[in-house]
Amino acid sequence: MTISREEVAEKSLWVSLGSISGIGPQTFCQLLRAFGSPYNIYAASLSQLKEVVSATIANAISNGANQEPAAEFTQWLAGANNHLITLADHEYPRALLEISDPPPYLYAKGNLALLNQPSIAIVGSRNASVQGEKNAEAFAYDLCQHGLCIVSGLALGIDGAAHRGALKAGGATIAVVGTGLDIVYPAKHRELAHQIAEHGLLLSEFALGTPSKPQNFPKRNRIISGLSLGCLVVEANIQSGSQITARMAAEQGREIFAIPGSIHSPMSKGCHQLIKQGAKLVDCIQDITEELKLQPRSNTLISKASASQDREIASSEQLLLDTMGFDPAPLERLVTLTGLTVAEVSSMLMLLELDGKVASLTGGQYQKIM
Repeated sequence: MTISREEVAEKSLWVSLGSISGIGPQTFCQLLRAFGSPYNIYAASLSQLKEVVSATIANAISNGANQEPAAEFTQWLAGANNHLITLADHEYPRALLEISDPPPYLYAKGNLALLNQPSIAIVGSRNASVQGEKNAEAFAYDLCQHGLCIVSGLALGIDGAAHRGALKAGGATIAVVGTGLDIVYPAKHRELAHQIAEHGLLLSEFALGTPSKPQNFPKRNRIISGLSLGCLVVEANIQSGSQITARMAAEQGREIFAIPGSIHSPMSKGCHQLIKQGAKLVDCIQDITEELKLQPRSNTLISKASASQDREIASSEQLLLDTMGFDPAPLERLVTLTGLTVAEVSSMLMLLELDGKVASLTGGQYQKIM
């Protein structure tokens, strides 16, 4: 889609105003309520501006911070599927208008229709277990099949798995990032980011060229939760970004869901804490669809992540699986519990790992995967 010079000039006024020190989302909205548009804000007199904002900010606006569109911004906006969505645009996500500090504008790349599709956030640990990632991918796939868009943060671990599950289900996913959209962070997710840009949507409130900074991620978390009807936490430590997202979701009046896990796993303690605080315990897709009153599909829902396309499992291998449980266990313990030899257990573990039924963990431990 070709954008006119007039549109570029108008969009650049939003970016210019937002780049002035001291003008955050709330101050920006105060100015918009007072004057109506960035053009009118820049046209206002110094005395008029001082009635709305501090003298320092009023002087910065009146002195005319650079209002000319930057070459980088103009070039980026002309790129395929690149957009700057402002509060004045009908594409602006209605869900974000309900939060206390909606971003005045958002850089977007991809399918803008997803901004106003019913959505759910799926978040969790960057250092997720194999089972945690499989859970995130499976739930994302199934929730997409129920008509929800999956919102997450493109981080390693649970976020990436949630995006991948949504892409397998048809691409209804939004990645809200904490950098400029011309930067992919983490770099390991470069290919995933390209897939999301092609089939889903990348979103950021940060200016082009903004690198990864710790303070940016809590800001982006309010957008992840704000876009969504609810927030599903798959795995999380007690103190984690996922806990921040869940807290923000609760403050925004969104539903909170959490998947429980082993009492011995640090990755489960954050979810258990949320459940104690009132989050809905989730162990199947219906726990979410019923709470959000989503219409079930007429056919039986089968997750790609759990569809059975495996070879027939031998009785001895089934014995091993039944013995393992879902907590990590070292090889020596499995040998003791099954009464099999080290060679027999090692051989079966290798086959079961190839089948995707067992994960090999650090420290010589193994874990059954659902």
